[in-house]
Amino acid sequence: MRWRTVTWALAGLLLTSCAQEPRSTDEWFHSRRGEPVYGTPRALPERHGRESVAPGDDAAPPGGAVPGAYLKWGLAYPVSVPAGRPARKPVQQEGELPAVVSRVPVKDKTVFLTFDDGVEKDPEFVRMARELGLPFSMFLTEEDAGNNYGYFKRLQRLGNPVHGHTLTHPDLTRLDLAGQRRQICAQQERIERRFGARSTVFRPPYGKYDAATLRAAGSCGVKTVAMWQADMKIDDFQYREGARLRPGDIVLAHFRGPKMQKGRTMTEMVATMLRSIQRQGYAIGRLEDYVP
Repeated sequence: MRWRTVTWALAGLLLTSCAQEPRSTDEWFHSRRGEPVYGTPRALPERHGRESVAPGDDAAPPGGAVPGAYLKWGLAYPVSVPAGRPARKPVQQEGELPAVVSRVPVKDKTVFLTFDDGVEKDPEFVRMARELGLPFSMFLTEEDAGNNYGYFKRLQRLGNPVHGHTLTHPDLTRLDLAGQRRQICAQQERIERRFGARSTVFRPPYGKYDAATLRAAGSCGVKTVAMWQADMKIDDFQYREGARLRPGDIVLAHFRGPKMQKGRTMTEMVATMLRSIQRQGYAIGRLEDYVP
């Protein structure tokens, strides 16, 4: 009888200890280590605190996003991304001229984010991109981005590719072939030197191009000319056709701050854009996984 009493007492102590032991964040988000967190949004319990990010720490977090960060940035859900890369890129270059694409031929509800120019260099956007695991592509001009390429290097380290957008953002159709080559190729070369990767994607300023543009771009290794179907304004998208996003749409946004956005910061603009994408039920893919 004495041993039975002792056994029950020990069992009670073990149950009490287990009940008081705090759970890990993995239990709250039901995710395996190394995978992005999706599913029903819920905030981290306060007793676990918030994952800290060391100043200047630009390494992408394991799994692509900091758990619960979407709440901090005003989103209803984590940023959704495709499950994997396509086995074969749906856009292919035919011949020597680059492919021109504004909508990638995909069936699933995926869109592609792109940011142009490089005027605004908001450090909070680096933090936002890191914490959300946000995939996007950058198209930079020397005129706007050249005074601080280091800022965009931080975004590149998160896995976001950098491409050329000419030296000074001219209307290329007003230049002859030689002038277009100088604008396009010189910036493509700068991008390679500054960021250590050769870009094969290019975007013409204002979305304006002609036959000479394609010849000039092709002569310096460009395989894709990236246009767009939706343009992010201060409050919502402006669509080139229809009134909603469509699968494969390339989305245009800009590195802009309060002076160019009626007082709204870049992170506020991006949050508005992401909420619209989420309301329409879209994931965000990486353009370079789909085009040459």
